[in-house]
Amino acid sequence: MDYITAKDAATLWGISQRRVAVLCSEDRIEGAELKGKMWWIPKDTSKPDDARSLRYQPKTPAKVKPFIKWAGGKAQVLANISLKYPKELGKCVNKYAEPFVGGGAVLFDILSNYIVTEVYISDINRELIHTYKSIRDNIDEIIVLLKSMETKYLLVDDERRKNQYYSNRNRYNELIREKVSTPELAALFVFLNKTCFNGLYRVNSRGEFNVPQGGYKNPCICDDKNLEAVSTILQNVIIKCCDYKKSKSFIDDKTFVYFDPPYRPLTETASFTAYTQEGFGDKEQIELARFIDKLSDIGAYVVASNSDPTNVNKEDTFFDKLYEKHKILRISATRAINSAGSKRGRINELLIASYWGI
Repeated sequence: MDYITAKDAATLWGISQRRVAVLCSEDRIEGAELKGKMWWIPKDTSKPDDARSLRYQPKTPAKVKPFIKWAGGKAQVLANISLKYPKELGKCVNKYAEPFVGGGAVLFDILSNYIVTEVYISDINRELIHTYKSIRDNIDEIIVLLKSMETKYLLVDDERRKNQYYSNRNRYNELIREKVSTPELAALFVFLNKTCFNGLYRVNSRGEFNVPQGGYKNPCICDDKNLEAVSTILQNVIIKCCDYKKSKSFIDDKTFVYFDPPYRPLTETASFTAYTQEGFGDKEQIELARFIDKLSDIGAYVVASNSDPTNVNKEDTFFDKLYEKHKILRISATRAINSAGSKRGRINELLIASYWGI
């Protein structure tokens, strides 16, 4: 009898390799055999029916948290944001979209706690989106690579750590230049995020990652349990590398949408929008506001985050005027990423909603 690998079966059936392995372990693929660490499947075996009654299940066994640190990540203000979810979420509002996914704190909170039938996430950062897809589809390979990187990095002295960091950064940029999409690229993305300065993601004009090494003594480079939980919860999520405007075809009046765009800088020297080569200035902020207006008009439930210019200039009501049709709430947050520690402190951020549940 001819056999194929779980990876080949995943490609043939249009599902993830991890899902095939789960089906094999549940004895739902007739004739599947585990040899060593690999599942082998009879070539003529048909794809089994999906016995899951819901695409997403609430309350996953392990709490799912973001697998990377991201500039402007929402972990610290998640409690404030979650209080503003639509009351109908998980009922008549059963779709979710996050077009600037970043670290995905809101995404993972919703997938862990609500029943949603369809989920769409996107970002224009190609390497970020590739990493999401790789963790969803190739988690076993990602964990093997990260475990190896973690062991090599943690068991050596500072000088050799430095050499490893810059060697891995060079390899990462080499893969970017070659425009490849491999598990190695995704693993390097996570490694650099866990070991670089403040978890920043910044690129130069050539699109190359240029953040220096951080000073973490014992970074958790491979949190395998969380990565596995992330992989499980991302199954069937639509993941796209594209501009946020492409999400319009997915969004309808049953959709909750969360926008977390690059923040408007509070000062001229505080700008940090270079996580891609493209900028996001006032013109782009205005375009986003008009897009949110259109989504509101079709009945979508929209929440957006942004900086609050009145922190530094009480007369700067840019967003108050831009979103005057919507509800605006000011919440307190800690500025987590700043090269000067003395300038990190509590400031206001904005939550903007297209509906009055907030």
